[in-house]
Amino acid sequence: MMFLCYVDGKFVKPEEAVLPISDLIIQRGVGVFEAFASFNGKSLMLTPHMNRFIASAKSSGIANIPDVEFMKNVVREGIAKVGHDVRIRTFLTGGDDFDQEKGCFPEPRFFVIFDDAGMLPEEVKKRGIILEPVSFGRDNPEVKSVNYRATYKMPREAYDILYCPNGEITECGHSNFFLVCGGKIITAPLSRVLKGTTRGAVIELAEQEGYTVEERCPLWSELTGASEAFITGSMKLIVPAVKIGGITIADGKPGKVTLRLSELYSKYMEKWLE
Repeated sequence: MMFLCYVDGKFVKPEEAVLPISDLIIQRGVGVFEAFASFNGKSLMLTPHMNRFIASAKSSGIANIPDVEFMKNVVREGIAKVGHDVRIRTFLTGGDDFDQEKGCFPEPRFFVIFDDAGMLPEEVKKRGIILEPVSFGRDNPEVKSVNYRATYKMPREAYDILYCPNGEITECGHSNFFLVCGGKIITAPLSRVLKGTTRGAVIELAEQEGYTVEERCPLWSELTGASEAFITGSMKLIVPAVKIGGITIADGKPGKVTLRLSELYSKYMEKWLE
C-alpha cells in the first residue's frame, strides 16, 4: 500500500503523483533508485543508501543531482508525515533530454515513494527460502538501476533469482548472497556485485564475532558441501536460503551462523538508524 509521495517539490497523495510521459525513465528505462526501511521512525542506513544513490546516478550519466542533505530531509519529513514505519524508495530519473555535447542527462527528476514496509514474516525466516539459479549476471553491478525485469522470471515457489554466471555465484536479484563452507563465510567481492548496505554490516559483525569472511565468488560446485547459505538486504535483513534450484543446502534448515548473525544484527541495529 502506498501512503505518500514526494514529487515536483511537494508531498502529495499517491493518486496525485504524476510523471510526464516524456521522462526517459518511462521511454528508455533511464533511472536509478534506492529502497530501504524505517524502524522506530528512523531510516536504516540512510547515509550509505544516499551515497550509493548518488554514485549510481553519476555512473548512469545523471547530472545536477540534488544536494544529499536535501534528499535526506525529504526522507525524514516523509516518515514523520506518514506517522509509522514505512519502506522508502528514492528515484532519480533521466529527465526529458540527453545532452549529447556534455554526455549527460542534465535535468533529472527526484521523487520518493513511502509505502508498506513489506518486511518478511518471521515464519519465512524460520523455515528459509528457495532461490532460483540463472546462468547470467547483473548487467552493471555498480548501478542500482530501475531495470529489474530479470527478477520476475522464476518459479512461484522461489523467493529470488541467484546469478550464477560461468559456475560462479555472484548475488541475487534483490540481495547479496553468502555461503558458509569449510568453516568460512564466502561472499562475492564488490567488483562483481552491488554494494549492499546490509552486506557491509553483516561482514563487520561476522568479523567481530570471529568468523573468517572470504570475499570471492562462491562456486556452484561448493553448494553440495556447504553447511548453510543466506541472503541480506535492506528490507529483508538476513534470511536463510535452504534450497538453490534442485540442491538442498545441508539439512535444509537455517544454520547456526545465519541465526547468530541475525541475532547480532537485531542487537546492534540501533547504531545504523538515522
